[in-house]
Amino acid sequence: MTVSLCIIAYNEEEVLPGLLEEVYAQTFDKKKTELVFVDSASTDRTHQIFNEFREKYNNEYINIIIADNPRKIQSAGWNTAIKTASGDMIIRLDAHASIPQNFIEKNEELIAAGEYVCGGARPNNIDKPTAYREMLLAAESSMFGSSFAGYRRQGKGKKYVSSLFHGAYRREVFAKVGGFNVSLGRTEDNELHYRIRQNGYKICQSDEIISYQNIRPTLRGMLAQKFGNGKWIGLTVGVCPKCLSIFHFAPFCLVTVIILFLILAICGILSGQTLLFLPLILLAAVYGLGDLWITAATIITSNKKSLYMLLLPMIFPMLHIIYGIGTLTGFAMLPFWKSSLDGSAEIEIQEVKESVKKRSA
Repeated sequence: MTVSLCIIAYNEEEVLPGLLEEVYAQTFDKKKTELVFVDSASTDRTHQIFNEFREKYNNEYINIIIADNPRKIQSAGWNTAIKTASGDMIIRLDAHASIPQNFIEKNEELIAAGEYVCGGARPNNIDKPTAYREMLLAAESSMFGSSFAGYRRQGKGKKYVSSLFHGAYRREVFAKVGGFNVSLGRTEDNELHYRIRQNGYKICQSDEIISYQNIRPTLRGMLAQKFGNGKWIGLTVGVCPKCLSIFHFAPFCLVTVIILFLILAICGILSGQTLLFLPLILLAAVYGLGDLWITAATIITSNKKSLYMLLLPMIFPMLHIIYGIGTLTGFAMLPFWKSSLDGSAEIEIQEVKESVKKRSA
């Protein structure tokens, strides 16, 4: 079985050299491996780094292809990679990832054994660790700080899940379901995997496969990411609500309840009815106790303890509230955003489908 490993990058000159070293160190036969690099109109040395790797190692692989994604958005880049790839199996790998030497080999074994879509856990990692960044990593790695998504944590054995991050796919899957929906931002994975499941395929997660995702190294960057994630949850409701789980809306519910209780408290001030403060006080008490309990558990189980860990009781609510505000913003934008959709995303999904069929013929 031949494998196409695809990497999409935009201004990733700092992380690409390390990732490409890990790609080159893979135990899977290079003569059965095609590398597809997609540069999303980078303005740094990303394209040059791709090109230097190709010039140095092209003869060792089936092929090393560098394609362009002028639209910059990640979903368009993945569609370019899928249409370009020629392997029996296509692996999606994020530029901010880190992979062990057997990553391709373990995915290929599972696909060769009969699975159509597979992958493994994708826990978080941190580039250039410091005590402060280790604290951010602890917040992001906690279910309280990130999500309940199964792919974030390693399990035992093999199970079937609703979504994966660094997925491996038989190319016939794309020939049947098409490509990514380019009208979506952070949720394009959820929507694609929903269509994959609707077409009768199972998504297999194995504990023998693992990859890592580097988190944002600053609180500002992490908060911006959470806001964007939340916004796209709100917008995706207008396109594919069934591809989302109830857990995606937990921060939105928290923010909504806070707003309602704040309104009650303000009404209490205006009317002199102090009991109207009670719901807000109870919410703060319950959330605060949970926050402190999760913080204590996170610190106890962490291998990297520092005084920065004492910031976690403030970090957790910041992440939740900014995510919820993002979802609220997405809902507010939804009518205007949905009216701007022109059907081109659906056309591109079909174009990817036809392109894969044609290359497979």
